[in-house]
Amino acid sequence: MHLPSLIAAAALALAALPAAHANEATPCTDFDAWVNGGWRASIELPAERARIGSFDTLRVANAKLLERALAELVADPARQTSPGLKLLAASYQAGMDRASIAARGLSPLQPQLRGIDEVTRDSLPALMGQLARLGSSAPLAFSIGPDARDGARHALVLSPGGLGLPDRADYVDDDDRSRRLREAYRLYAQRLLKTAGYPADDATIDALLALETELARATAPREQRRDPMVRYNPMSPEQLHELAPPLAPRTLLAAYAHRPDGVAITVVAEPEFVKAVGALVAQAPLASWRSYLRVRLLDLAADRLPPAFADAHFAYRGGAIRGLKAPLPRAEQLILQLGGAYGSAPLALTLGELYASRAHLPQAQARALQMVADIKAAMRERIGRLGWMSEATRERARAKLDAMVTRIGMPERWPSYAGLVLDPADHAGNLLRVAAWATARRVAELDQPVDRLRWTTSPHIVNAFAAAGNAIVFPAGILQPPFFDASADDATNYGAIGMIIGHEITHHFDDRGRRYDHLGNLNDWWTPQDASAYRSRAARVAALYGGYEPLPGVRINGRLTLGENISDLAGLQIAYDGLQIALARQRAAGKAPVLVDGQTPEQRFFIANAIVWRSKSRSEALMDQLRTDGHSPGRFRVLGPMSQTPAFAKAFGCKAGDPMVAAEPLQIW
Repeated sequence: MHLPSLIAAAALALAALPAAHANEATPCTDFDAWVNGGWRASIELPAERARIGSFDTLRVANAKLLERALAELVADPARQTSPGLKLLAASYQAGMDRASIAARGLSPLQPQLRGIDEVTRDSLPALMGQLARLGSSAPLAFSIGPDARDGARHALVLSPGGLGLPDRADYVDDDDRSRRLREAYRLYAQRLLKTAGYPADDATIDALLALETELARATAPREQRRDPMVRYNPMSPEQLHELAPPLAPRTLLAAYAHRPDGVAITVVAEPEFVKAVGALVAQAPLASWRSYLRVRLLDLAADRLPPAFADAHFAYRGGAIRGLKAPLPRAEQLILQLGGAYGSAPLALTLGELYASRAHLPQAQARALQMVADIKAAMRERIGRLGWMSEATRERARAKLDAMVTRIGMPERWPSYAGLVLDPADHAGNLLRVAAWATARRVAELDQPVDRLRWTTSPHIVNAFAAAGNAIVFPAGILQPPFFDASADDATNYGAIGMIIGHEITHHFDDRGRRYDHLGNLNDWWTPQDASAYRSRAARVAALYGGYEPLPGVRINGRLTLGENISDLAGLQIAYDGLQIALARQRAAGKAPVLVDGQTPEQRFFIANAIVWRSKSRSEALMDQLRTDGHSPGRFRVLGPMSQTPAFAKAFGCKAGDPMVAAEPLQIW
C-alpha cells in the first residue's frame, strides 16, 4: 500500500463510519474510531477467522503465496533443489493426502499408545520423558535454549505443560465461560478416547479432570510467570530427586535426552509444580494417568488424524475456545502446522526458504537498518534525559542498547536437516519423526556454544521479535505494506514498521527485558533505587491498562500485558523521535517535509500506526486473548500509547481534558 493509498484507506475508514460515530469520533476523542471505526463497522468476519486486521490480512496473503509454491513443489520434483525443500514437499504431500490419513488411522501412534496402556507406576517417569521427546509435553514441558544466566551455553528447562483447558483458572473458576469450557473439554476428551477405542464414561472423564485440576492448582498464574528471576532455578539430578523423588529425575531426563547419564543441570521454572507432579506420580490412580496421557497424545496429533479426530479438535479448539464457524482452508492449516504461529516450528525454515524463492521481497534491508539506527539513537537520547535514573544505571543501559544485535529479512544459509527422513503418505507419523529429530538436535546443542547469529524464525512470518541474546528480529514477511513500503515517505514507515522496531527495542528494557544485561544474560545491573523507580512507573502502566474494558465486565490484565504495554508506549514515542531525526536529515539535504492529502508528516505517522493495529475479533477469541495472551487488544494499542504521547496531542491540536490527552502522561523510557 503506497502512501496515497494508505491515507486514502484512512479517509475511506472515516467515510464509512455510522453517522452517530462520524459526529462523535474525532482524533482527540477516540483516535482508533476516527481511523478504524468505519473499517471495523463494514467488515464481516469470515467463518474461518477468529480475527482479521492488518497482521492477519498479510498473513493470509503470505499463506496464499506459499500454497501456490507448495503445489508447484509437489507437482514438479525438479523444484526440490535442497534437502529442506524435499522434506517440505514430502510433509505437504502427506498432509494433503486425506485418503492415506484415513487409511492409516491411529497406526502412527500405536507404539506410544501401547506404551501408555502398559505403563506402571515405576515406568511412568520414563514414559513421560519418551512422550516429551515426541512433542507431547505432559505434564512437563521440556525446552532447550540459551541459558538465561550464561547466554553462551545452552540449558534444558523444565516448565509446566499439558493442560487441556486454555488457562489454569478455567479448572476452578465458577463463571459461565469457565463452566462452558469445562463442558466442551469433557466432550472433546470423551470424543478422542471413544474414537480411539478407550474407556470414555463419565467416571473416566471425571478422574481425568480431577488429575488435570491438581496440575492446574500447582501451576503459577500467568502474571506470576513473567518474572525471569523467579523462574531460574538450576538443579542437578540429585537436587531434582530431593525435590520430587517419585519423578525419578535421572530416568525422566535420560528418556527425554536419549543419554544414559541424562543431563547434568536442569533449569526448573516452577519447583512447586515439579514437586506436585512427583506427588501425583506416587498417588494418583494409574488409570487416571493413562487417560490423561492418551488424551494429551491424541490432542497433539488430532488435526493430523482421520476426520473423527480432526473434527473433534476443531470443535473444541476452534469452535468452543475461539468461536470459529469453519476450519481454515486445508493448505493454510498445513502451512500453520509446518511453520507454527511464530515461525519457530522445526520445519519452519523450510517454508522460509520456499518463501524467499517465490516472494517479491522489497529491497528493504538498507532502509530498515537506517530506521533502526535512528530509533536506537532516539532511545539513547531518551536514556540520557531520564531524571529518575542514576548515571551508573544509565551507562549500563546505553551499553546494552549499543550491543543490541539486529537481524532483518532472512538468514544467509538454510538448514540441511541432516538425518531427517519423512514419509509422503504418513502425516501423523511425520509429526513424531520431526519432533524426535528436533529433540535430538536440541539435546546435541547442550554440548555446543550458542550461535548468536542463527535464525530461529521463518522469514515468511508477519511479526517481529525481541530474541534471546539482546537481539531484535524482523522477518521479511512483515516488510510489506501496510508495515513497510519502500516507495512511501518516512512518516508512514516510521509510524508503521518504525513503531514495531521501537517496540522490539523496548522489549529488552521492559519489566522483564530490563533484567538482562548487554550480553542477554539474566543479571541485575540496576541500582536498588533505580529499580524501585522503574517499578513505580511500571505499576502506573499496569493500572492504566487495567482500567480498559474491551468486553462488558472484562478488563485487560495490566500485569499480564505489562511488557507489551510498556513496549507499545515507549516504542511509539521513540519511533516518533526517530522520525524527527529522519526529517531533520531531509531538511539538511534541502528536502522540506510536505503535506500529503492535507496531512502533516506527524499526522501521517500516527494514522499509519493506527492502521497497523486495526483488528476485529470474535467475542470468544477476544475473551481467550484477555485471559491468556500478553498482548492488549489492537484498539487499546492505539488508545493507550497515543493518549500518553504529548506529540500526538500537538499533531492534532488536542487540548487538556480531551479523552486522547492524559492529564499526567506516562513515560518510562
